[in-house]
Amino acid sequence: MSRPLLVAGPGDHQVPAHRVLATSFFLGAVPFSGAAAWALAGVDLRKTGSGTVSGSGLYEAAGFGPLAVAGSFDVAKGAVGPLLAGKDRPFLAVASAGLSLVGHNWSPFLGGAGGRGISPALGATLVLAPEATVLLGLGLGVGRLVHQSGLGTFIALASMIPVLTRRRGWRGAALASAIAVPMLAKRVVGNRPPGSGASGGVLVSRLLFDRDEWPRSDCLM
Repeated sequence: MSRPLLVAGPGDHQVPAHRVLATSFFLGAVPFSGAAAWALAGVDLRKTGSGTVSGSGLYEAAGFGPLAVAGSFDVAKGAVGPLLAGKDRPFLAVASAGLSLVGHNWSPFLGGAGGRGISPALGATLVLAPEATVLLGLGLGVGRLVHQSGLGTFIALASMIPVLTRRRGWRGAALASAIAVPMLAKRVVGNRPPGSGASGGVLVSRLLFDRDEWPRSDCLM
């Protein structure tokens, strides 16, 4: 006997996978920090500093208040896809988290420019693996204390794969990869190409420190 149409069954109210993925990418691509910097200070974050469209750039342009508001939206957008996917579709949840970062880092609304993915990564991991949120937060916080937030974040990302694999098996490994790959890739390619005559050392510096030049030795003490 067929099940009555009004009786809910598994998956009846699930958002279709293609909509989850599309929503994750396009919502991730919305540059809340960039829009706030432009609206409040008339600053195009793509053309200032490192060219990163991120919360740190917004803070420098408009201060803490706008950062708190826009940053919250940037974090929240990373959580939307995993929440829409739900607990019964773990692979879809991981894929949506990764696509949110891809949209944020290479936003079509910014001509392919974007941020570094930290904010949406915090939102996605808060839903899927809160221990990864703590790991990222510690890396960013400790890094800022010693004026090396790029290095602190790199260490957190490098630690995430073994930590999540040990705690959550293949799902943890998949999530860590979906978070780390777009974040590290964006650090290397940046929003601007290396200057003429740049060597491979510039790319290594971008990967480790998220900057084109190597920090002075006294900054690493």
